[in-house]
Amino acid sequence: MLISIITVCYNSSQTIRNTFESLLDQTYKEIELIVIDGGSKDGTVDLIKDYAKKFDGRMKWISEPDNGIYDAMNKGIRMASGEVIGILNSDDTYWDDKVIAKVVSSFIAEGSDVLFGDLVFVAENDPSKIVRTWRTGQYHAGAFRKGWHPPHPTFFVKKEIYKKYGVFDTSFDVSADFEIMLRFIEKYQLKVSYINDYLVRMRMGGNSTGSIKKILIGNKNVVRAFKKNNISVSALYMPLRIIPKFNNIIINWFRNIVYVKSR
Repeated sequence: MLISIITVCYNSSQTIRNTFESLLDQTYKEIELIVIDGGSKDGTVDLIKDYAKKFDGRMKWISEPDNGIYDAMNKGIRMASGEVIGILNSDDTYWDDKVIAKVVSSFIAEGSDVLFGDLVFVAENDPSKIVRTWRTGQYHAGAFRKGWHPPHPTFFVKKEIYKKYGVFDTSFDVSADFEIMLRFIEKYQLKVSYINDYLVRMRMGGNSTGSIKKILIGNKNVVRAFKKNNISVSALYMPLRIIPKFNNIIINWFRNIVYVKSR
């Protein structure tokens, strides 16, 4: 099974090397890397060229202006040859070298259309420092309306699903990833698999976590995503969405205190 991984980047020379190394380290080798660069000016393109040699024919890449991160992801989807597509941001890495092997095993064993797992947020300047965790849990019908959704960097999809149900809706700014997961899982009730393990290390300060303004825009857009997909949602949705994240922060804060006292 060929897995296509899409990495979108723009002026990412400080972090993309770690992303590439994370992919090269995978024990599962049937990986096609697709790099969509937005016309970087900081040396990112030189790094892409260097790593294209290390991927030994398993990398496709372009560098040209785009209309935002989701437009770039759509370009990558169209270029993908793999049966399954994943998206790894240019400042993120996989949790360990067995992530893709676990993903492939799960797709084969369960025959799912989409798959997701857990994620850790790490410090922007120190990816070894875990800031907080995102334990996703199993999907249950109606879960999105209760504030649940998977972390998009852990989201893997069969290419045929993109062909049948569409790609990212670029009108959703920072929340097109939420909309597409809602569309695939909640609206069309596709078969899902959950890997109860960490799959991705995500740096803080990215497109959806970088500012309060983006978070507020994102929250407004997720409500619009429900309307677009004709899924009713109650007025309590926003508190239901925020409470699990707040609880997660409290749990991680408590764990850090216990860790410090135990040292």
